[in-house]
Formats: sequence, C-alpha cells, structure tokens
Amino acid sequence: MSAPTEITEQHLAKIRAFFDTVPEPGAAARHYRALLARYYNQLIPAGASVLEIGCGSGELLAHLHARRKVGVDLSPRQIELARARVPDAEFHVQAGETLQLAEAFDCIVISDTLNFAADVQRLFEQLQSVAHADTRLFVNFHNSLWRPIFLPATWLGLKSRQPQSSWLAGSDIVNLMQLAGWSPVSRQARVLLPVPLLGLDLLVNRWLAPLLQWFCLTLFIAARPVRGAAQSRPSVSVIIPARNEAGNIAAAVSRTPDMGAGTELIFVEGHSRDDTWEQIQRVQRENPGRQIKIMQQTGKGKGDAVRLGFAAATGDILMILDADLTMPPEELPKFYEVLASGRAEFANGVRLVYPMDKEAMQFLNLCANKTFGLIFTWLLGQPVKDTLCGTKVLRRAHYEKIAANRAHFGDFDPFGDFDLLFGAAKLNLKIADVPIRYKERTYGTTNIQRWKHGWLLLRMVMFAARKLKFT
Repeated sequence: MSAPTEITEQHLAKIRAFFDTVPEPGAAARHYRALLARYYNQLIPAGASVLEIGCGSGELLAHLHARRKVGVDLSPRQIELARARVPDAEFHVQAGETLQLAEAFDCIVISDTLNFAADVQRLFEQLQSVAHADTRLFVNFHNSLWRPIFLPATWLGLKSRQPQSSWLAGSDIVNLMQLAGWSPVSRQARVLLPVPLLGLDLLVNRWLAPLLQWFCLTLFIAARPVRGAAQSRPSVSVIIPARNEAGNIAAAVSRTPDMGAGTELIFVEGHSRDDTWEQIQRVQRENPGRQIKIMQQTGKGKGDAVRLGFAAATGDILMILDADLTMPPEELPKFYEVLASGRAEFANGVRLVYPMDKEAMQFLNLCANKTFGLIFTWLLGQPVKDTLCGTKVLRRAHYEKIAANRAHFGDFDPFGDFDLLFGAAKLNLKIADVPIRYKERTYGTTNIQRWKHGWLLLRMVMFAARKLKFT
C-alpha cells in the first residue's frame, strides 16, 4: 500500500492534538461505554483475541471479556491512560491508516471513532493485514437521526466534546468496507436512552430499542474479510435423517452427486415403523463404491439425528438432506459452491422463490414459513427468507464452534434448523439464501405436526429473541 498522503497526515495530526488535551470522559460517557461493552460481549467470544482501533483511554476494552486485548490510538496521552486503566492489555501509539502489528486477531473493533479517520477506505484496507479468514470486524457509529441532539447534549455535559469529523451514513460505511475487501454480515441498532435515568434506561434499552431500531442512537455492522477461493476442493458429508422413508433411500444414494474431494453419505435412522433401516442396510451393501455410513438414533427428533450424523462426519463441509427428497439432491452442488468459493459461511435452502409443486406445501405452512422468515431477518440482522427448509450447509469447523456454544441458547430444538441458525448468528457467520425447486413427496407422509410443532417453534423464537435482541 502507498504511503499516507500529506492531507492524511495533516488530518491525523489535528485529531492527535485534540485527544492529547481533551479531558477524560464524564459519567454519562462512561455509562454509554458500559452499554456498548454489554453488546460487544454478546458479539465477541470470550476466548477471542481483540484489537480495538481508536481505543482512547481504554474504557471499552476494560469491560470486554476477551482472552487477549490490544488497543491502538494515535494519542500518546490516551494510550498512557489506557495502560493505567487496563494493565492486562497491550497498547500501541498508532493510527489505523498506518497500522503495523505482527499478528492476526479474531475480532477487530472500531467504536464511535470511524468518523475521525482521515481515510476510511485506507483504514479498512490496512486492517486486512491483521485479519485471518475467520476474523470479524465490528464497527459501531451514531445514527444520523441523532445529530441535532448532540450539540445541546455537549453543552449540557451529557456528551464529550469532539473534534471536527465526518458523518458517515450506514450506506457509506458498507460501501467503503466492500471497496476495501470486507463483506458486511449483519447490521443491528442499539441504545435508545444512552444516559442513566433511575433504571428506566435499562428497561428502554432492553425492551423498546429492538422494536424501535430506526430511532436508536448506535448502529452496529459486522463484516468478514473477503478471501479468494482455496485451491483445494473441500470434502463433503451429507447427513440424511430418515424416519419412515423406506421408499426414498435408494434414490437418496443414486441422486446425490459426488462433490469436492469426496462425498460421504451418513444415514441416521430414527425409530421407523416401516422397513427404513433394512433399506438403509441394503443400499450400503449394494453401493460399495460410495462412502456410506449408517446408524440408528437412541434419542428422538430430527435435531438429535442431525447432531448424531454431524458428530460422525469427516467431511470439511456438512450438509443436511431430508430423506423425503422434496429438496432435490441434484441441487446440493449449488450449496457446495457457495461455501467452497467463500461467498458465504452458511448456506440456507429457500423454497419460497421458485414455483413449487402443487401439493408440496399447504397454504397455512406457506404463511407460517414466510412469517418465520420475516421474524428471523429481524432477529439475526441479515436476510433469511426460509428458516424451515431442511437443507442447511456449513463447514465442520464452524459447526464445532456452534456445538461448543450450544448452552447459550439451550438444547431444545427438535428439528435442528433453529439451533444452527441461532448458532451461526452468534458466531456472526455470513448466511446466504440458496433458492431451490421444492417438490412433492413421492413416498410416505410428513412427520411434521403443524399446530404442535408450530407452537414449539414460536416458543423457541421468543426464547432466542431474549438472547439476541432483548438483552
């Protein structure tokens, strides 16, 4: 990268001079920082390494639960204060535009300081040097709607005095991220009441802010680095939960294509009343050229079957294929290419784009699926059109992190769809919707009980909302 321009250096000198003389933040500013830290601790895994750009006096880093904390700021005075406040962290006097560190971090944070940057695109480009493939960049900044409020708030001492700065909109930041090789993953708004007010601020920020996102003070954007596709082709494990699906087993094998460096099929039979298990054993014997593993559940439910299959999988990429074959196995390579190319980290099947077979989905089920799609788009901060399509695809390394963090949401999803989506959101994985042609069943009847399972799914959404939004 070329050296910073004279204009960049002049701007950084002005910002440095300002923060070398500005007093420490007041009680209102410290309260606001504690609020931000609460949200960041939901986004950042406790075992992560964190780099904060523009860390100031270390107020935010002091509250984070990360394993390793590193802060950079261009003001020597602010770094001196930060070292005293957070003695277990590491600090450097540097500007983000000229960042020079010799390690890569799991998470990079820019909190309310992006508008002070001399060259935001250059800053984002420089951060690539301290990022690995799974690094997440988190940026939070003020909503433009609050701009008229800031001047009187500064007069009243509720907001710290600031140097002259930019006022970037969310669309500007997303564009600059993309120009610098970062792909936005999710976006959410937080904080309606940034000052303490006899406990009312806690109620407003927890219960009202998620419902009034347009009016929130602070916007968060999570992004991931764009990396080129790896030269090697990852291997695949296709997990096929099967209960009362005897007539579909042979077709599941013959119609599932080989993908990548190798494809193993893992059948998990779940207490069938027909001869599904016998058919699974038969197709394994009759297809010695395919990698086929077979097992029977001891627990109940599709979610349990998926977890059992994932635990036995050896492929780099894990896929779920429902044994009813309403999602045609021939479409699995589309999911594979999304992950193998690096365009996303979680591929979610969508049945609601293309016309579907006449008897493939009843009208009430269609309405429920569309409703859940809208709710999840709001919950996860990124578009998810069809939450209940059985085909979901992710890398085994990411699944292992989801499984390790399962206690955060609880182990109560009998289908496995929500468990994976919530876990992916917690890890800030990039989710891509992959439209498929949804077909009618050719054998058997659905195992879904519309009203019973619909109520259960709604309860799971309400529980997850408390973990993801109403916090």
